[in-house]
Amino acid sequence: MKKYYNILSLVLLPVLCAAQNKKFNASLTDSLAKWVVLDQTAAGPPSAWLKGLPKAQQDRYRDSVLLVNEIRIKSVFDRYGFPGYDLVGKTGSNNFWLIAQHCDKNVPFQKKVLKKMKAKLPSGNADPKNFAFLTDRVLINTGQKQSYGTQLTYNTDSCQAIPKPLKDSLNVNRRRAEIGLEPIEDYLNSMSEFHFQMNKAVYQNRGIQGPKLLPVAKH
Repeated sequence: MKKYYNILSLVLLPVLCAAQNKKFNASLTDSLAKWVVLDQTAAGPPSAWLKGLPKAQQDRYRDSVLLVNEIRIKSVFDRYGFPGYDLVGKTGSNNFWLIAQHCDKNVPFQKKVLKKMKAKLPSGNADPKNFAFLTDRVLINTGQKQSYGTQLTYNTDSCQAIPKPLKDSLNVNRRRAEIGLEPIEDYLNSMSEFHFQMNKAVYQNRGIQGPKLLPVAKH
């Protein structure tokens, strides 16, 4: 019986693998990978060539890149909804989310993405941490207080990351833990460090040798 079971397993395994990968869209995954690189030239840390342009040109470049990518992912969304791991893999799904995260001039679209993304969470087909970031983004973009403290501003007098308006701040770490995020103090400190490194020369010229960090509990 064991021999027949092993033979049956060998026969069924390719069929099961094919079924699992049936929905996977390699072409779309590759496109998302290319689009997110372009997204980061506009929404990520500015490159040297972009810094060298007049501010008006920088703004026009960023706006044009974000608009083109918004049009692209809206076309994807209209066809597939939120692309989960089964369609484009974890990296592809994260790339779609990141581009949607930067569609701040089209909040109704961000809301639609958030709704479809939420439906993917129970099956483990989307990243709950990304969902938290987009939730906060939509709340801030609609004039509300955020839930998870992911959206930040910076005190440039001390180089310290500060959450944008936050509701029920006493329970923010409970909400963050429920969705897989680190304590907010750790997050703020890491972002303060990142901000300092990105603007190190500016801060050091002003006599600031490091970011202002919050005390954190030992884990």
